[in-house]
Amino acid sequence: MPQAYLGIDISKAKFHVALQLEEKRHNQAKIKVFPNNLSGFEQLQQWLQQHRIEQVHACLEATSTYGEAVAEFLVEQGHRVSIVNPARIKGFAVSELSRSKTDKADAQLILRFLMALRPEPWQPPAPEVKQLQMLLRRLEALQQMIVQEQNRLETTTVTLRKSIQSHIDYLQRDVEQIKQQVKDHFDQHPGLKQQRDLLVSIPGIGEQTAAAILSEIMHWSVFESPRQLAAYAGLTPRERSSGSSVRGKSGLSRVGNRRLRKALYMPAMAARRCNPLIVPLCERLLEKGKAKKQVIGAVMRKLLHLVYGVLKSGRPFDPNFLATTP
Repeated sequence: MPQAYLGIDISKAKFHVALQLEEKRHNQAKIKVFPNNLSGFEQLQQWLQQHRIEQVHACLEATSTYGEAVAEFLVEQGHRVSIVNPARIKGFAVSELSRSKTDKADAQLILRFLMALRPEPWQPPAPEVKQLQMLLRRLEALQQMIVQEQNRLETTTVTLRKSIQSHIDYLQRDVEQIKQQVKDHFDQHPGLKQQRDLLVSIPGIGEQTAAAILSEIMHWSVFESPRQLAAYAGLTPRERSSGSSVRGKSGLSRVGNRRLRKALYMPAMAARRCNPLIVPLCERLLEKGKAKKQVIGAVMRKLLHLVYGVLKSGRPFDPNFLATTP
């Protein structure tokens, strides 16, 4: 059976694919676009069958949650899937001087990367990690609804106050129930609880943040370094310059997992005051004249380095063992 390769470029509403057979690798790749939902996944499977492909090696970037569903679907259908860090794809593009930046071109770029480097297959997250993510996503949605209702309460008429307050009370009870389910979930899964405890050993990170981090870096082992994990979160510096002209201060790329960045913000504020590795880091950056936002970004990045360190080593936070540059 001839080997088939599939590059997938994912976005929120749709995904582009580029298909190539090993025996026809010098021919132009077949391009197709599908909706990013179950119907689209089934259409993709039918399309592969039309080309008499029983098994394909697919590759996509580890971009937040947009690609998880199609990856899981393909694995269930017996296909091989690789999920790689976007930094690897970017590096490959630089190496071949690729300049095109469209969804179609990106799918072809991922296809060429796949055929050239044959990355390792991805394994779907453990059911307990997936369940944790679902619980926390529901908790986030409930908390957002509470904020919306509280905003309405401030501007509504007297006749509607009772109804809105009743809904807020109902949502808050739901929040407490989900929080208890999260706690019970960790108690029922010792391995996951051990990872949470490793993260909580880092000064500045509490149980709620640890749970959020674990749910968002389900595939943390695919990252070859803490810097790659930081890039996944969108916490690597972005230089704004052209030639000898500097267009502004460097900032964060913000091209990455926004939930992970959000989960790290408040812990970063706390770590500035209590983490023995981060306090001197902040002092050095402030002495260099760095803006507050830049310092917070550096602290968030440093926290992810520490997260990677304790998970990789399996050892609790130790300022001497884990002292690394941000």
